[in-house]
Amino acid sequence: MTTVPITTLGNDLSVSAVGFGAMTLSGVYGATSDDDALATLHHAVDVGVSFIDTADVYGAGSNEVLISKLLKGRRDEVVLATKFGIAGSIADKTMQARNDSAYVRESVDASLERLGTDVIDLYYLHRRQVTVPIEETVGAMAELVAAGKVRYLGLSEVTAAELEAAHTVHPIAAVQSEWSVWSRDVELAVVPTAARLGVGFVPYSPLGRGFLTGTLTDPATFADDWRAGLTRFNGDAFERNQAVVEALSAIAAEHDATAAQIALAWLYAAGRRHGLPVVPIPGTRRTARIDENVGALDITLHPANIALLDDLSAHVVGARSDFDDPNWTSDTRADTPSAQ
Repeated sequence: MTTVPITTLGNDLSVSAVGFGAMTLSGVYGATSDDDALATLHHAVDVGVSFIDTADVYGAGSNEVLISKLLKGRRDEVVLATKFGIAGSIADKTMQARNDSAYVRESVDASLERLGTDVIDLYYLHRRQVTVPIEETVGAMAELVAAGKVRYLGLSEVTAAELEAAHTVHPIAAVQSEWSVWSRDVELAVVPTAARLGVGFVPYSPLGRGFLTGTLTDPATFADDWRAGLTRFNGDAFERNQAVVEALSAIAAEHDATAAQIALAWLYAAGRRHGLPVVPIPGTRRTARIDENVGALDITLHPANIALLDDLSAHVVGARSDFDDPNWTSDTRADTPSAQ
């Protein structure tokens, strides 16, 4: 079994080189029991995947409660990340961003109570409410650091300009946004800005919500979960996007690896190319997948592999987010005045 090394994000925050995205354990991609979910979390920490990512909106708070059970007796082994900034429900897609200072303070106290801990290691702004200046929100978050409730600050789905503005208020340790072999818009401005500022990058959905693993060959397998409503997973797009998986699988065969491992290896290579630390946070309900993801750390892709993989995103059919909110993902406002 690979020993998971430590990666240093911005502001000297040390985390395991691969993290665990816990949203998967709250029914978004299929049901799992609390006992099985907790066993998966314990296995992650057992093998060295100690950077655990959750959010107050996952499972309407139940995901943080689940994480609290992991933390009992193991708090010192975990680097804990959670997020605030989304009101509403993921289950019925009524999510709306909320970033005012009062909500910052209200949210952190609620998360600390659910998590059963005195401090959150990395606290992210989950989504931008563009009518609230990001300086105001990050200023309130900085007060949490001063109060000892939070150790480091992060931002999710921000533009380069928003990251710049936030970083002038308080050092930002990490940006979390979607980044993978089939979603690369962050490379245009956000990634270079993070590299210049010394901010680490935490890609979410590094395996394309499971699509890049090659295990989703029949839409019926996810007909009852959140992915069924995404354009990349539907109809003609689903069939055409299989070409991405076929390319990953062909390279995987060269390396005696899996498609998922190649997708993660590409992200590590992309981080080196752009000159910033990259720590993906794939999620899963199965312990074997955790071991598989850790194995990606041992893979070195050839330049020809990387060139082929780099070309794939240009042929992907469908948007990376279908949520009906123009401010939901950073790519939708990167060139608009609200990003300034």
